[in-house]
Amino acid sequence: MSRFWSDHIHALEPYVPGEQPQQKMLKLNTNEHAYGPSPKVHEAIAAKNNANLRLYPSADSAELQHAIAELHQVRPQQVFLGNGSDEVLAHLFNTLFLRDGRPLLMPDISYSFYKTYCAYFKIPHEIQPLAEDFTLCVKDYSQSRAVPPAGIIFANPNAPTGVALPLESIEIIAQANPDSAVVVDEAYVDFGADSAVTLLNRYHNIVVVRTLSKSYALAGMRVGYAVASADIVAGLQRVKDSFNSYPLDSLAQAAALAAVQDRAYFDEKCLAIISSRDKLTKDLQALGFNVLPSKTNFVFATHPQHEAESLQQQLREHHILVRHFKQKRIEQFLRITVGTPEQCDTLIEAVRKILCA
Repeated sequence: MSRFWSDHIHALEPYVPGEQPQQKMLKLNTNEHAYGPSPKVHEAIAAKNNANLRLYPSADSAELQHAIAELHQVRPQQVFLGNGSDEVLAHLFNTLFLRDGRPLLMPDISYSFYKTYCAYFKIPHEIQPLAEDFTLCVKDYSQSRAVPPAGIIFANPNAPTGVALPLESIEIIAQANPDSAVVVDEAYVDFGADSAVTLLNRYHNIVVVRTLSKSYALAGMRVGYAVASADIVAGLQRVKDSFNSYPLDSLAQAAALAAVQDRAYFDEKCLAIISSRDKLTKDLQALGFNVLPSKTNFVFATHPQHEAESLQQQLREHHILVRHFKQKRIEQFLRITVGTPEQCDTLIEAVRKILCA
């Protein structure tokens, strides 16, 4: 703590990311891709890693922007790129949710960075509890209000639960809030859920946020984007260019473009992860765990006879990292990244030993 800090710094509670271990561990705690990026990504980085790195990158990442627009069948003016989806979210909070003190609506159990950004940007917010089965209660976001919310945000599929909301429910929320932005954070959507991008033509208040960290295996490159109406993207561009005109470096742009264009590799690995997730779910259930239905590259599991935090610590002794949240309602759950079949087998064997000890 320093006497030179700005006044608001003392009150900030920064987001705490998953542990990045220094020693060799089986890392199933931060939902990184089990297989790594397309080989074409490495080729693209090698080709770009030359003397031209002395030059500034493309400020608008135009080639990547057009490729993503083609992927989602939208216009390039509807795509906004940023340095990971967390930066994209930060610009969205700044662009869309500071509206005459109106509250932002969000679930009680979701990506914790949302609350961090509310504190950072001083955005009032209202927390809406998930249902007992951890599904989002659509009526909490579609009921009539005297003053419309500044916006609505939720992850779909949700994190850390992995539960997905059907498009029909998202449509109800968007339709009920025509004067509020509805931000759908789709970090994990490629592992079995339906994307709200298909609703953009009918609902100009929907904003879809995506990342290349999960299904494209580019967590180390930091590339994210939003797909929305051209008017919303113009506002995001205005905010971005007032903060950082060159958010994506040349290597990140090259890697992302190669990843997006290699659809065969993408589809193959997504299906492999989905298959491993389904088997991991069954294996955990066979050991007595309750596992929420997941449409992500992780599972959210609890054992009725064992404390989640204790299981996490014992798994660590077996050199396996999983994620535990000390938050009410989910403090007895573990979030476990879906690894390769061999990694999942290693996890199950360790869990079996712990339960039988």
